[in-house]
Amino acid sequence: MTTTDATAPTVGVDPGPLIRLTIADCGAKVLHSAVQLDVFTALADGPLDAAELAAAAGLHPRLAADFLDALAGLGLLTRQDGRYRNTPLAEVYLVQGRDTYLGGFIDLTNETLYGTWGRLTEALRTGEPQHLDPDKGGFVGDRHADPEKMKRFLKGLDAFSDRMGGELAEAVDWHGYRSFVDLGGARGNLAAVLVNRHPHLEATCYDLPRTGPIFDEHVGRLGQTGRIRFVGGDFFADPIPSADVIVLGHILHGFDADKSRELLRRVYDAVRPGGAVLIYDRMIDDDRSNADRLLSSLHMRLVSRDGGEYRIADCRDWVRAAGFTDGGARPLLGTHTLVAGHRPGSRHE
Repeated sequence: MTTTDATAPTVGVDPGPLIRLTIADCGAKVLHSAVQLDVFTALADGPLDAAELAAAAGLHPRLAADFLDALAGLGLLTRQDGRYRNTPLAEVYLVQGRDTYLGGFIDLTNETLYGTWGRLTEALRTGEPQHLDPDKGGFVGDRHADPEKMKRFLKGLDAFSDRMGGELAEAVDWHGYRSFVDLGGARGNLAAVLVNRHPHLEATCYDLPRTGPIFDEHVGRLGQTGRIRFVGGDFFADPIPSADVIVLGHILHGFDADKSRELLRRVYDAVRPGGAVLIYDRMIDDDRSNADRLLSSLHMRLVSRDGGEYRIADCRDWVRAAGFTDGGARPLLGTHTLVAGHRPGSRHE
């Protein structure tokens, strides 16, 4: 039998935020479909009316009007006198061929999020990772077994690393350093951004050996062959190449605290005296109140057996425990945190 608490509020509480949260994934799926159908690229040369845009994107007329107007309502298109055009946000980030294009990242999230988050309730009850088999490469799943699938996966990551590399190039004073290693650097995209901004740097990408051919192809296409070297290995079993700076981007969130501390001790041994470690992730704010960061951590726990985001304070503790002096923390891209640590000693001694 259900009873009603007479003291519970029954009027004056707007359910709107709850309803919007309940259907929040609908807006995301509209964006994903628009990227897949290249709606924004179709508008790159100027506005189109509804029929022209529907024809260019291959939209069925039964759904086209609601779909296009929903994109306008989401702030991605504008509609004036029956003609649609991209908003500045869409024009910069959603037109294929632009250096700032984020469509690959959007495709990646569309591919990876829904299968796992649809199993959240099961994961909460069992504690087990969902959908992506941890025995086939952790949260990367079986993509390494399929080179074309892996390329699509990495293309999505490249859309992010282009922006992160540009911001990291400005956030750190690289002039006193001669070399860096991007740990888990995939096909070398972030390393390429850094050496383009700071040509004096010697760059190394360190990742699993099977990533080597994909690295060679991508770096060759970027015209960086010979400027960035690839070293294959296992973070925990093989020597980490020595350098002035070692970058760990989206690495520690794949491990638990003990493994993260172990890895940072190995990194300390590889950083030259006077050098630095740079760690970026969507770290959880120290009072654990930022919902976006906590959702990111939940995602890592859904797709990996030991992963999860970690508090900024915890990361700084791990850095100090490894032997580095604390270089502080700062925001990156508005969504990430950069924690730095410095190895005592004189550079290039």
